[in-house]
Amino acid sequence: MGNRAVLVLSGPRGSTRHRSSYGAVGLDLDLLAGPEAAIPFLRGHVQEDGWYPDDMVEAGVLADEARRLLLLFAGEGPIASLRTRAAALELLRCAWPGWEVRWLYDGQSGLRTHLGLAPEEADAAVHPGPALEPDDEELDDPDPLVAVVTIGAERCHVLADIADHPVEEGPALLERLRDAPDHGSHRLRADAGIHVDPGRRRVGWWLNTARARGRTLAARWPGWTVEFWEDRWAEHERACGGRFAPPAPDRAAALAEVRDEALERWAGPRGDVRARLVEALPHATIGQGFGPAVTAERAAAARAAVERAYAAAVGT
Repeated sequence: MGNRAVLVLSGPRGSTRHRSSYGAVGLDLDLLAGPEAAIPFLRGHVQEDGWYPDDMVEAGVLADEARRLLLLFAGEGPIASLRTRAAALELLRCAWPGWEVRWLYDGQSGLRTHLGLAPEEADAAVHPGPALEPDDEELDDPDPLVAVVTIGAERCHVLADIADHPVEEGPALLERLRDAPDHGSHRLRADAGIHVDPGRRRVGWWLNTARARGRTLAARWPGWTVEFWEDRWAEHERACGGRFAPPAPDRAAALAEVRDEALERWAGPRGDVRARLVEALPHATIGQGFGPAVTAERAAAARAAVERAYAAAVGT
């Protein structure tokens, strides 16, 4: 198992592609180091000629120094949480001043499209998350890993967000949830959601992360009007009459939390993980997909960039 990430660096001399088998978790915090520290760090990963399958990549970034364009997506971390997402994106834009920062809602397939590459064939199989009971222990978490489904003017179901987005099921979603537990409403946070209006044959959906080929999913609902709300969960709240109504993010607390996580991520030098494994296990096969070592100087530069971004965000 790993946490696969794809890293693309573009400039006047063309593009290089790098990979990380374990770098998806924490990539958002790595990028908060700003271009001066983050780009050399990304470039230090092993170069790769091939591509992971789109559905197997959990995070990715394209940094185009010539165009000053940063594209990214991630499935975990503060940038993928409803509570801290807006703050993380705000800090990221402050950490990359003068750059255009855009989220790739369709993940690696969107990154490949940006590079002019043909899309991969979509997997016809859909793996939906199960419906949860109202007393499921996952709902005790302040940041539950769930997707909210509201149907018409009455029903509200909560699914485990551990597989495909419910929009990918198409109208079969309605049949699957016909006898599922009805929560009435959901007042907690969520990672994703969908509102289905059967009478008007309209669908709206959103997510905080990314889905490969996400912008093509309307085709799964033939004869329906499908609107993609990107990460605008408030659209869901309005469409369902408030039956999904998560707590509003606390901007000040979220900015401070994300800053602290980034400072911890860059707390000091990091050794060469692969070199340590090779030394400890000389007869084992050790892969190449580890992050590069980080010097004390680069870590200090990264922390300084994080502090500057935070100061810019709070206006100090």
